[in-house]
Amino acid sequence: MSKAAELAALIGSQTAQSNRNMMINGAMQVSQRSTSVASITSTGYRTLDRFNLLVESLGTWTMSQDTDVPTGYGFAKSLKIDCTTADASPAVADRMFLRQTLEGVDVQRMKKGTSNAELVTLSFWVKATKTGTHIVNLYDNDNARVIAQAYTVSSSNTWEHKSLTFAGDTTGAFDNDNAGSLQIVWGLGCGTNHSSGTLQTTWASASNANRFVGQVNTADSTDNNWAITGVQFEVGEVATPFEHRTFADDLAACQRYYQKSYSPGVFPGATSGSGIGASIMYRAYGTGQLRFSGQFKQSFRDVPTVTAYSPYSGNSAHCSENSSTTDKNIGGAQASTELFYAPMTEDCVDGRTYEIAFEAESEL
Repeated sequence: MSKAAELAALIGSQTAQSNRNMMINGAMQVSQRSTSVASITSTGYRTLDRFNLLVESLGTWTMSQDTDVPTGYGFAKSLKIDCTTADASPAVADRMFLRQTLEGVDVQRMKKGTSNAELVTLSFWVKATKTGTHIVNLYDNDNARVIAQAYTVSSSNTWEHKSLTFAGDTTGAFDNDNAGSLQIVWGLGCGTNHSSGTLQTTWASASNANRFVGQVNTADSTDNNWAITGVQFEVGEVATPFEHRTFADDLAACQRYYQKSYSPGVFPGATSGSGIGASIMYRAYGTGQLRFSGQFKQSFRDVPTVTAYSPYSGNSAHCSENSSTTDKNIGGAQASTELFYAPMTEDCVDGRTYEIAFEAESEL
């Protein structure tokens, strides 16, 4: 069957169309933590949910949820990375990648480590200032195996659609669990530790030197931006039309890894003037120590780390008293995948109200 016939058959199949995209938040709709974070010089989840920006000594960056998108394809948001301090000469160990990590339970359809291992296709829209060669890795965390492919940005600051098909791997099955099994990694720049060998275009044991050979340095000028949207990762050798999901569906999938009490886009630790959203409030009856508790909106991937904040001072490990910046100490929160509690470690005042905001995280 030709690729065109295969695609036509797939589009005509109702069962083939649903849940084929293994990526979460590929349309960049959900940005729970914040819509923009500046002065980034280290690794972390900053803005767009499920997309981790790894930065190790390679420039300074702003990461944001942007409205610049390819027209005519139903997208409203993109992930944008903007260089604000350049590094034109990376040291050998410097590197910068964007990555999403998928759970083992969600990649079993790849049949990795079996004789029936499937081809998979990664497709996305990208807009980059730097033209030339860019690299994408699939990295198997469970077996330390990797495969890489290059794509070319042909026109500066222009949305281009890319489709990369990767071979199946008959060696090393993914663990069928809730831990991180597969990373999809976009290179943005690196030193020779990750680029001095030969690009690893077939599955093999991971060698850092072979992972990002030829990658252009997005950090070499403060004029440089790099943006992405419409990310789809699916079984098969054909990039099918992007599987648009509702915002509610994307949000629920993201909340398996991260939740907070703050309003959307408001960074935890924000004060009342910044839109803290709902908080957990108790009125004291007596002078003992209160214990705040809450139920999560979605079950977490694993037991999350919970941080309590005073909604009015923004201080972590504190609650606020009487809707003011007067704080009381909060001890370490205890949690399951469904709910949590956070105890005060000071006596309260009879008749006063006490509030906490919170964030909870079980990221990969």
